[in-house]
Amino acid sequence: MNTKTLKAPPQQSVELSLPAPAKLNLMLHIVGRRADGYHLLETLFQFLDYADTLHFNSRDDGQIILHTPIDGVAHDDNLIVRAARLLQKNSKSNLGADIWLDKKLPVGGGIGGGSSNAATTLLGLNHLWRTELSLPVLAELGLSLGADVPVFVMGRAAFAQGVGEKLQPVDLPEPWYLVAVPPVSISTAKVFSDKGLTRDTEPTNIRTVLKQGGHNDCQAVVERCYPEVRNALILLNKYVEARLTGTGSCIFGGFPNEQQAAKVANQISEKLPSFVAQGANISMLHRALQNLSER
Repeated sequence: MNTKTLKAPPQQSVELSLPAPAKLNLMLHIVGRRADGYHLLETLFQFLDYADTLHFNSRDDGQIILHTPIDGVAHDDNLIVRAARLLQKNSKSNLGADIWLDKKLPVGGGIGGGSSNAATTLLGLNHLWRTELSLPVLAELGLSLGADVPVFVMGRAAFAQGVGEKLQPVDLPEPWYLVAVPPVSISTAKVFSDKGLTRDTEPTNIRTVLKQGGHNDCQAVVERCYPEVRNALILLNKYVEARLTGTGSCIFGGFPNEQQAAKVANQISEKLPSFVAQGANISMLHRALQNLSER
């Protein structure tokens, strides 16, 4: 790349900074498999008030430059760059962007880091470039980047079906969560290709899930393949019912208030890193965009 990269955004000259929040899969059922190999899912998404932060400056030359490299990911393969170019192409914008990422969400943790970054890029540049694409259009674009991107684009807690793109908004309790981060990054592809993965859970519906809850069909595979996660679940289950989120390494348990969650986080801190955050039915990203629109 010929253009000089800047490892930090210029002081006091960032045009737009937005959060890329984490999510939890409160349940994840695999109910079938399509002919193209994609799994058919039922899952319940809720956001966390815990996020990466993306900083954007527009450019007049059309270049998309991510100034914050991610280990093991080529610049042009990063979902942030791909999302920006996808928006550029579909909006026919001649503008480009300088982008910086303050990384907080663990890679391979199952809490949505890459997908959330992509969604924040789509919505952030849609705002900055004034391309005025609607949320459904942006969600459709996001689906081509990853099955979890649409829920971040839409920004509402949701019951999801299909490959994760059929979303029904839901109103859920917003407890405080302790999210533990075992020291391992998990490949979604490895989990979904495991021969032992359950793929025939009986389909349900939103009413049943909200009343009875559910489980995570991927948890048994992850526990078998990744002892770090199995040991973390054993530890956290001593204090609260612990579950795996998505296909990543992070596990979580809900608490009625921040103090109780923080107390357990402190008790396990020597053995298991974690963070505490409140659940949110409206994502931090959409609340931030709403604040911008009201200025």
